[in-house]
Amino acid sequence: MQQYGTQRPVPPSGSPQGSPQGHPQGHQQGHPPHPHAHPQPAVHPGWNAPHRVPPPPPPSRPVPPAAPPAAPPAAPPAGPPPASAPTPAPPPQAPDATGHLRLPPGAPVQISDPADPAAGPVTVEAVHTAAVAVLLIGPAGAGKTTVARYWADTRRVPTAHISLDDVREWVRSGFADPQSGWNEHSEAQYRLARRTCGFAARNFLANGISCILDDAVFPDRPVVGLGGWKRHVGPGLIPVVLLPGLEVVLERNAERTGNRRLSDEEVARIHGRMAGWYGSGLPIIDNSRQDVATTARLLDEAVARALTSPPSW
Repeated sequence: MQQYGTQRPVPPSGSPQGSPQGHPQGHQQGHPPHPHAHPQPAVHPGWNAPHRVPPPPPPSRPVPPAAPPAAPPAAPPAGPPPASAPTPAPPPQAPDATGHLRLPPGAPVQISDPADPAAGPVTVEAVHTAAVAVLLIGPAGAGKTTVARYWADTRRVPTAHISLDDVREWVRSGFADPQSGWNEHSEAQYRLARRTCGFAARNFLANGISCILDDAVFPDRPVVGLGGWKRHVGPGLIPVVLLPGLEVVLERNAERTGNRRLSDEEVARIHGRMAGWYGSGLPIIDNSRQDVATTARLLDEAVARALTSPPSW
């Protein structure tokens, strides 16, 4: 007996899958197909397929009647308006000591008094626990950056080192190198770097962090040098001069590379101008024969003397 397959081709997308009752097309519900009946040919989309009645749409839900419009609010009674309750003040927020701190305009942050002057001279131990700002002055090759970093690293309170040359070299494109000739552009970049360092120092001090800055300030230009630093940082700034001998400065300058290495003539000229700090009243440290640790200890002593009897500058 020849058997016919009962597998039907998959109808194209969008055509009905079968009768509304879910049974294969061509068979009544409850009557299985006759074994000798020929299978119904598949209906091709291009043939004239018999008309099929689409299933009835699902019953729609009744639409609830629209709510009546709300009545307009009643007019307030005549008379004085009732007193409104005061708006509660927002809860106080804890100060963010590590984020941006708005500095008072026109008034630099004052440095905390490390000790009472009436109690006697300030000791080196008190300097290590005081909130201070130190300006280390010296010619190129004096060791300002090395001493400042060591001094900041070995203090018992948080201390930051702010180098003017590092901040000045933040300018990459358009950097005005003074070795190529001093002009208005290099002068403007130096002034901008000093203001940036001064703002950073004030922000560190306002957050309880001491700082030490280094710069080659010339004594024949005190208004531009010391005067500018005093305006940027505050009147509590402590200037200290680091001035070794010329031979030592020349040796240290020879070990430098890049645009920080100067010619011997330029080093000698700067060192000669720095000699004008003698007799100025500022503390001067000759570190010609001192290592870094000893120079840092001498710096502590100079800061202690300046805190006990502040120099007039």
